[in-house]
Amino acid sequence: MNRTTPRGNEAMDIVDIDHIELYVGDAVAAAQSLCAAYGFRVYGRGGPETGLTDQRSLLLGQGDIRVLLTSGLHKGHPASQFVARHGDGVAVTAFRADSAAAAYGDAVAAGGSGIRPPCTWENDEACVVAADVAGFGDVVYRLVERRGSRAEFQPGVIEMEPGAADGSDADLLRVIDHAAVCVPAGELDPTIAFHEQVFGFSVTFQEYIEVGEQGMNSKVVQSPSGGMTFTILEPDISRRAGQIDDFLAWHDGAGVQHVAFLTNDIVLAVRTITGRGVEFAPTPPSYYDMLTGRLGATDIAIDALRPLGILVDRDHWGQMYQIFAKSTHIRRTYFLELIDRHGARTFGTSNIPALYAAKERELAEIRATAGTIR
Repeated sequence: MNRTTPRGNEAMDIVDIDHIELYVGDAVAAAQSLCAAYGFRVYGRGGPETGLTDQRSLLLGQGDIRVLLTSGLHKGHPASQFVARHGDGVAVTAFRADSAAAAYGDAVAAGGSGIRPPCTWENDEACVVAADVAGFGDVVYRLVERRGSRAEFQPGVIEMEPGAADGSDADLLRVIDHAAVCVPAGELDPTIAFHEQVFGFSVTFQEYIEVGEQGMNSKVVQSPSGGMTFTILEPDISRRAGQIDDFLAWHDGAGVQHVAFLTNDIVLAVRTITGRGVEFAPTPPSYYDMLTGRLGATDIAIDALRPLGILVDRDHWGQMYQIFAKSTHIRRTYFLELIDRHGARTFGTSNIPALYAAKERELAEIRATAGTIR
């Protein structure tokens, strides 16, 4: 494991994550699932009736999280093509910038491939400027500038639900903490270099992860502001093929493996979401038997963590609590994570292997009961 001090490129004015867009086979069904299980609400809708003649989109929100779900209405739409190749998954990660035009110009000048130059949507309440740059695999990076009312997402295209974006004190999930990306062997360092050169990200953490006979290399990159973090993983092909290899095969290439939502009360969040039918990756009882000796006193009582399977670790600044949800994706690729940071800014040295060991037990269980899905 190795930590490095963020360098950052102040020329790139990325502030934080604005939203993620998932391309899905059925936006309505995907929205119903996220709302029922995780407490999201429908903030806005777009489709033929709002001028989106070839797609159907629903905007979901909770806390400061915005998730756009898009389905293509014909086979030539990018969402239809993405789903045909990868299944449902994250297709766009949007960064908020002070100036979308300046950020786009900086990215292209630094070697990024422009996909869509800055476009503007506006009404009497808000003005939104957005531009797209190629990311990794089939994932696009969007640069978004917002002026005026924050209640408007994309004026004239996404029709907002009255009062939906007012927020609620009952929201369990607050922000997108990070996203984990899987890339083929040999592509980790070039992908890291791309984020450093084009977007001014810096490596903040790196480690080699072992899960049984599997191995994977992991590096974490973060935007200059600290508002966007990616954990990027590649398989060690000198070891036994494992879950990263499975993801790359089942997803058909590089992609977002999971998105982590930050919560201020992970015990309440896991209890509530479990009660709504979500299953989380289990943790062996022995993990908790050794926890006090490894970490000392924990902010959250071990007796509260044990029955829920929540993992705990620490870095130089504090503790963090994490858990993976079981994948409901037909290909067993994309899934969600919940994380609760008690001062911790990065990732501990034990949680990541423990999280991926939990995911490996889940996959082994699937293989045992249903055979391989390859």
